Amino acid sequence: MHGYYRNLLLLSSTVFLLTTASQSSANTQLCKNAALIVTKKEVGNVSYYAADCTQKWETQDIQLDFLYTRDIPEWAFKRAATHFLKKNIPDFSEDSPLNRITALYKPVQKGDLYSLKYTQSNQTLSLFLNQKPLGKITDNQANQYFKIWFGSSPFNAKLKQQLLNQ
Repeated sequence: MHGYYRNLLLLSSTVFLLTTASQSSANTQLCKNAALIVTKKEVGNVSYYAADCTQKWETQDIQLDFLYTRDIPEWAFKRAATHFLKKNIPDFSEDSPLNRITALYKPVQKGDLYSLKYTQSNQTLSLFLNQKPLGKITDNQANQYFKIWFGSSPFNAKLKQQLLNQ
């Protein structure tokens, strides 16, 4: 029974986090959910929000929520982000403002929620961990950070397809 109650508590926490995350994005709506797979292991779930799910992600307010079902170290986020930014953004360099977001990553534990939000009107990209702001950047290329998942060489091509209906 102990495992049953622990799983019930985790499920309740997950539903609460997903509900509060979606409510915090007044300008967006939930478009898609997909499993987050890393080296054939499911490590969480990704939710994609947009102002208009039928429009291109590059021209509107968007948000990605990552709900983790496994512990992940900080270095893994930073290494993957840097790798896929270099692959997807021509002339990406270490002094890019996008690196200020990558530098904010912290380790996560099972049940943690990362939210990455972009607001088109002020070109601001914000990173949250469990609804707490970690930092933000305002830059005319800030939404290019989403190329980690939506670029021509994404982190996971199947995930991109599932989230964007491509």
